[in-house]
Amino acid sequence: MRKLTLCCAYSFLAFTFSTGLSSCNGNKITENKSDTLHKANLKLPPGFSAAIVADSLGALRHLAVTKQGDIYVKLNTLKDGKGIYFLTDTNHDGIIDKRIGFADYPGTGILIKNDELYASSNSGVFKYKLNDKGMVTDTGKPETIVKGLVEKKRDNSKSLAIDDQGNLYVTIGSYNEICREPNSGKGMPGCPLLDSVGGVWQFKTNKTDQSYGDAVHYARGLKNVVGLNWNSNTKSLFVMQHGRGPFDDKFPQYYTPKQSAELPAETMYELHQGADAGWPFVYYDQFKKKKMLSPEYGGDGKKTVEGKYLDPIAAFPAHLAPNDLLFYTGTMFPEKYRNGAFIVFHNQSVPLKKGFLVAFVPFKNGKPSGDWEIFADNFAGIDLSKPKGPIQYRPMGLAQGPDGSLYVSDDLKGSIFRISYSGKK
Repeated sequence: MRKLTLCCAYSFLAFTFSTGLSSCNGNKITENKSDTLHKANLKLPPGFSAAIVADSLGALRHLAVTKQGDIYVKLNTLKDGKGIYFLTDTNHDGIIDKRIGFADYPGTGILIKNDELYASSNSGVFKYKLNDKGMVTDTGKPETIVKGLVEKKRDNSKSLAIDDQGNLYVTIGSYNEICREPNSGKGMPGCPLLDSVGGVWQFKTNKTDQSYGDAVHYARGLKNVVGLNWNSNTKSLFVMQHGRGPFDDKFPQYYTPKQSAELPAETMYELHQGADAGWPFVYYDQFKKKKMLSPEYGGDGKKTVEGKYLDPIAAFPAHLAPNDLLFYTGTMFPEKYRNGAFIVFHNQSVPLKKGFLVAFVPFKNGKPSGDWEIFADNFAGIDLSKPKGPIQYRPMGLAQGPDGSLYVSDDLKGSIFRISYSGKK
């Protein structure tokens, strides 16, 4: 397991924001009035500070920031019938004071590439043209780029990445947690689900109405990927996989409840076409630093699998739920963060008593070059070792602003945080 390093100094910031309501051309517009946000105290390394720039937006997922500094954010559940918000700061005081809602579908993925906005539903992908101000030219008439993808309610996020050649990557999670046969601890032979879920599919950005038959099955053996990012330095796709569920429910002879809480690792992979990360046949044990044969396919907690499947390039504690991944390319933050990976962890590790945080992995020459560390903490707002009261915020998505600041969405209160740096570099 890669050692966790907790940053030892923090900065704190509280902030106010407000909402009111008007309408324009059928789209929902919200303008700033005079309410007060709950205090938000993020723990950050020295020189960093955080501000809440928007609040009460709904079940937010991923987000994208325009060249002008405006924000598009996707919603997992429709709010006022809308699945995307365009957010802007009209008076330039650092607080979002207007939002325009559009799109009648929920979902997770959203990104901007070449003055076009891409957004996913739970079964497809849509494209919108942006004008020179970064605004969608026609919110009611997107192009349907991808349609007909499997959507079975569970792990149905369709996260997105685009490379430098116009290829669109779409993740499709498995609705069957461990590919078990119904009411059994036995794995489905060969896991036939892998033909349509549990992997990454590659489409073209300049074609419409694509589905499985038009796609390249780019990578398989990935139970559920919500966080992914194209790395322009390495010319490759990086993903974060959610690890499988418990072992001890069907295999108490091999695994204790404690082992189920500590295994398997959440894993980062660098993908190239044809990659196979091995789910559901193997899992990664971060303590043994080995791929292990899954008990559904004959494993006993001791049998390892050498070769055959892709090795992770980084491993993290179990059940943290990595929900977004971003390679930092800005210049605002100190040099150590340049080209490194920020990861949102949406859940908590009970044994670790940590979670609901943004982590950082330093990179050098396209590979992890040191221990991962907690970058932004205390979204929960409570001590997870002795929890009292409800969780305050739950980080979900990441985006980089044109000035190099880092934006983090929250799906619990519908807030957006902006993290900036003003210390010595």
